[in-house]
Amino acid sequence: MARAGSGATSKAEVLAFLKAEQDPRGIASWKKLQGRSGGLRSYGLGLTRLRSYAKGLGKDPELARRLWATGVYDAKVIALLIDDPKRMTIEQAEVQVQELDGGHLAHVFSSCGAPLAKTPFVVELIDRWIESRDRVRRSCGYGLLYEVSKSKKKSAPDEASFLGYIALIDQRHSRESTGVRMSMAGALLGIGKRTKALNRAALRVAKKIGPIDFDPSGKCDPFDAAGHLTSDYLKRKLGL
Repeated sequence: MARAGSGATSKAEVLAFLKAEQDPRGIASWKKLQGRSGGLRSYGLGLTRLRSYAKGLGKDPELARRLWATGVYDAKVIALLIDDPKRMTIEQAEVQVQELDGGHLAHVFSSCGAPLAKTPFVVELIDRWIESRDRVRRSCGYGLLYEVSKSKKKSAPDEASFLGYIALIDQRHSRESTGVRMSMAGALLGIGKRTKALNRAALRVAKKIGPIDFDPSGKCDPFDAAGHLTSDYLKRKLGL
């Protein structure tokens, strides 16, 4: 498989792979997303399969740009996975977030180990997007906050900064849509895994938010950040 910069893998080859590997059950599930599809079509491949394929491609920003320009969800996911955080720009992020159209792709764009979270400007982007009037940007901002909460780098926010984000979520969660509250709860979960003090603060707000019933079909249980923040694993890890 081609590595970064080799130019040996084309957009056509990636699309041919997706077509050959298409999953009928995944396609059927995609068609049920309705408004969350963002107007994209899908070959129904799961994220694990797409990650495996993208890993073989390596980092390839040029191919990522070409795949992002398609109307195929799976191709856009691969585009996100093979992009290079060292070459991404805030301007690029702003263009891409505008094109998400509130669809399912927003979650992969800002969470799931998104390369965007590894850029040197990610904290600046978080602060910009959580203050945005645009719901999709706010959701992505909190998604990136979750990703940054997992970072052990010195460039990550300090404890005081994370406490500030928790306070902001506390002030605003009741006015947000289900999607944004899900991202907020995810951020609380990530932050609350860092230290005892952050766990206590995040748990207090997570209890206020309560379980979030995000699946209209009823197939998934409500997301309860408070339950995760009081797990036996975290108690052992943080010495709670």
